[in-house]
Amino acid sequence: MKATTLQDYKQRLLRVLVCIQRRLDAPLSLKELAALACFSPYHFHRIFTGMLGESLKSHIRRLRLERAAGRLKLSRRPVIEVALEAGYDSPEAFSRAFRAAFGMSPSGFRRDRGACGLVRARSGVHYDRAQALKRFRTTQLLDQGMKVTIKKVDPARVAFIRHLGPYSECGAAWDKLLTFMGKEGLLGGDAMFIGICHDDPDITPPDKVRYDACVSAGPSFTAQGEIGVQTIPGGEYAVATHFGRYSRLGQSYGKLLGQWLPRSGRELRSSPCFEVYLNSPESTAPEDLITDLYAPLAPA
Repeated sequence: MKATTLQDYKQRLLRVLVCIQRRLDAPLSLKELAALACFSPYHFHRIFTGMLGESLKSHIRRLRLERAAGRLKLSRRPVIEVALEAGYDSPEAFSRAFRAAFGMSPSGFRRDRGACGLVRARSGVHYDRAQALKRFRTTQLLDQGMKVTIKKVDPARVAFIRHLGPYSECGAAWDKLLTFMGKEGLLGGDAMFIGICHDDPDITPPDKVRYDACVSAGPSFTAQGEIGVQTIPGGEYAVATHFGRYSRLGQSYGKLLGQWLPRSGRELRSSPCFEVYLNSPESTAPEDLITDLYAPLAPA
């Protein structure tokens, strides 16, 4: 297999950026955009966020605001009309978002002849700017403190409970799983505590977001009630360690998949990443939590 270069990744992502510009008002599914870039839907949103420095949802919202700014300057259309075209239900919501982006109200922006209609973006990509797309740049290289290793791991059989809802609310699933496994005497010293995040919370409705709370289980363990059994695939994984709060895991995923991966010469397999929690949030301060992130690599 030919090694994949940073330029390859940029060209694939460029196809997505052009599609977004051309279909800014059309529904764009994660699956469709991932296929356009030849990325797995499991990983597309993290690669996009890591390379662009903003999520897909934030990128589309920013482009719509920049387009709205241009329409305010170049036409006399009512603000409410421009707001509705930008995807806002009311002038008040539009004004709040516009002020946050441009530092002034829509009407003030219309009056200010010198106001710039662009929002700062690390990627250099802006609405309807062909030259900006040509100058598309990725975010900066990895922080010096983040080290990535490639490990070959065996398949892991786990007991799990699936949580539906925001990732921040998965504690109840862990409580149920750990209570049951503890009563069964299956939380020995070598037990692994693993999380699998299946969805992008920026795109997926909150009540549809899927998360699997997992504990390693031996071959004799069988599914019981809401506790299921699955096998996490073995193979090569890119592994990086995240230090600190779980709420910042997305930043480390962005560095791993959006910065390290495009420069690694490797591709990802079409299976989810997973997280191994090395200490307990019950007895550890949030700033001291340690989590290993595993990204599945396709054969070199």
